[in-house]
Amino acid sequence: MTKIAKRVQAFTGDRNATLALPAAISQVKANAKAKFDETVEMSVNLGVDPRHADQQVRGVVNLPSGTGRDVRVAVIAKDAKAAEATAAGADIVGAEDLVERIQGGFMDFDRVIATPDMMALVGRLGKILGPRGLMPNPRVGTVTPNVGQAVKDAKGGAIEFRVEKAGIVHAGIGKASFTDDALLANARALVDALNKAKPSGAKGLYIKKISLSSTMGPGVKVDTGSVNA
Repeated sequence: MTKIAKRVQAFTGDRNATLALPAAISQVKANAKAKFDETVEMSVNLGVDPRHADQQVRGVVNLPSGTGRDVRVAVIAKDAKAAEATAAGADIVGAEDLVERIQGGFMDFDRVIATPDMMALVGRLGKILGPRGLMPNPRVGTVTPNVGQAVKDAKGGAIEFRVEKAGIVHAGIGKASFTDDALLANARALVDALNKAKPSGAKGLYIKKISLSSTMGPGVKVDTGSVNA
C-alpha cells in the first residue's frame, strides 16, 4: 500500500478502531515489520481552509525525544556566522558558492538555514527550495542571526510542520525502535505546537482527526481526546 493510500484509509476507512494515543502507538509499533527501522508518522486533519491567508498553519516544534534520523543541515552565511555554523555541526556551509551549487542541482541536505543578511542571495533559490519545503523562513527559525543554535536545534529534534491543501499536517515523530514513552512525548509535543499555531481564521473544531502509521504499516486512528490525557 502506498503512503498516500495509507493516509486516505486512515482518514476515510472504517477498518481501524479509534484508539487512545498510547494504545495507538503500541499498535503502530507492532505493525512495523519491515527489515529497516520504520519512521512513525502522525497525520492531523485540521479544521482550516489553507486557501485563506488567515487559516495558514506553519511552525516548528522541538521533539523532546529527537527524530531518530541524521538531519543534514546546510547553512548560507559568511565570515563569523559561517564559522559559528560549522562549529555547531552544520554539514554544508557557504554563501554565494553554496547558492550556485544548489542552482546547479546540489540537494544533499534536509534543512536550510540562512542569516538575514543573506536573504537577497537566498531569494534566487525560491523556485528550487520552495516546492520542497526547504526555503528559509523567519517564522520557523530558519532565517536567524543565531545560526549556531538553529543548527543545534535542527540536529537535536526540531522539525517544521506546514498544513497541506487538504488541511492536513504530516510529520515524522520518531522511529519504530523508540520506546512508547518517547513516541508519546513527541506526539504530544507536535499536537501542542499545532494548538499554539492555531490561526485566527480557524472556526469550529480545530483538531478534527489524528492518525498514526509507520512507513510500511497501515494507519491507526487516534482518539483526539486522549492526546493530552
